[in-house]
Amino acid sequence: MNIKEIAKVTNAEVFGNIDINRDVSISTDTRTIKNGDFYLPLKGTSFDGEKFISQAIEKGAVGTFCTQDYNINALMLKVPDTLTAYLQLANHRRKILNPTVIAVTGSSGKTTTKELIASVLSEKYKTYKTPLNHNNEIGFCQTIFEMPDDTEVLVLEMGMRGLGEIELLSKYSEPDITVISNVGTAHIGRLGSRENIAKAKCEIVSYQRGNTFIAHDDELIKNTVKFDGDKIFYSIKNVTVVEKSANYSKFEYKGNPYELNVGGDYNIENALSAINVGIQLGLTIDQIQDGLKKYKPIEKRWEAVDIHGIKIINDSYNANPESMRAFIDTIFEHYKNYALILGDMGELGNDEIKYHKQLGEYINNKNNIDKNTIIISIGNLSANITDSISKCKTAHFNTIEDAVPYIKSEIKDGTTLFLKASRSMKFERIIELL
Repeated sequence: MNIKEIAKVTNAEVFGNIDINRDVSISTDTRTIKNGDFYLPLKGTSFDGEKFISQAIEKGAVGTFCTQDYNINALMLKVPDTLTAYLQLANHRRKILNPTVIAVTGSSGKTTTKELIASVLSEKYKTYKTPLNHNNEIGFCQTIFEMPDDTEVLVLEMGMRGLGEIELLSKYSEPDITVISNVGTAHIGRLGSRENIAKAKCEIVSYQRGNTFIAHDDELIKNTVKFDGDKIFYSIKNVTVVEKSANYSKFEYKGNPYELNVGGDYNIENALSAINVGIQLGLTIDQIQDGLKKYKPIEKRWEAVDIHGIKIINDSYNANPESMRAFIDTIFEHYKNYALILGDMGELGNDEIKYHKQLGEYINNKNNIDKNTIIISIGNLSANITDSISKCKTAHFNTIEDAVPYIKSEIKDGTTLFLKASRSMKFERIIELL
């Protein structure tokens, strides 16, 4: 962007001389800043980018944002809040390039839903999507600035940890189509109830400029969302499942057949949002079918690794009670000769022990549980899972390092070993140690 344009968009107080004809790139990190960049220091609970303003100038930055006065010989743009300035600039670029923006959120499945939608829309449009772990305010801005100039459709994933966060993302992204994959119990420790989670998720429509809202068929969403446009609700109940296995699904929806190279009813439901978005944006059924077939799971989501004769399926990108149950259902329905390693689920609040016990009871009540199955739990909370299971062999360990010798001795060749836990458990460490 042009420096004068940057100052105008952010309504900044200017100190120093602006070179009207100079274009710059925005940098928020002095470790990667390049000569000629413009520095935008961000602040967080444990860092303050303004402490590195002098370093940014020394490395060749032609100017910097700030929130207070500094005695530095450089162009400075003073604003009340640098994150707001970043969001304003991102919104400005969003308006200039003007792609169709699809905003996606949900308690679980939002990343998969985003990937499925992008895979489908890429069949017709130049599509860009939120990179991994970029679903907060800073990640949104980074996505906007990394988006190619010729992008026709932008698929944004929106995460949240509290009320107001998705509303902020909606304000600066101004989505054309919004999608809610579901409302579950993820982050219930912060928000207190599913009702509050629904409120937070439904903030996605707050600044929507387009006329279509697509969501899971959930009475809580229906009763919470405040939107006057077209509402499309989908559910596995609207589907005829033709064929399914661990790594494949074929189903019919609204009279048309579709295929996925992944298993699980929850993936079929996620695909329904992609189908409906594709229909809204004028794709043919053939294009939607092709886009779904090309979808591949991302890292740590049903990621397969073979180690010493044991096949490991790593689905430890995240976990909450809903995604854990869907994970269990898929394994028990489609696999034989398997073992499970389950870890703690985070951010479940005061009822965290109850949710882990309920998961153990859910497993124990399955009619198709194999008594020869081994279920291992790792972590402080996950003992409540295995303590509630009596129909098969269980073991609990406090740490990954404690569990690995047991895994080596008890898990036999030819077994499929499934890993599922919240990201904070770092279950990829199990694979490294094995």
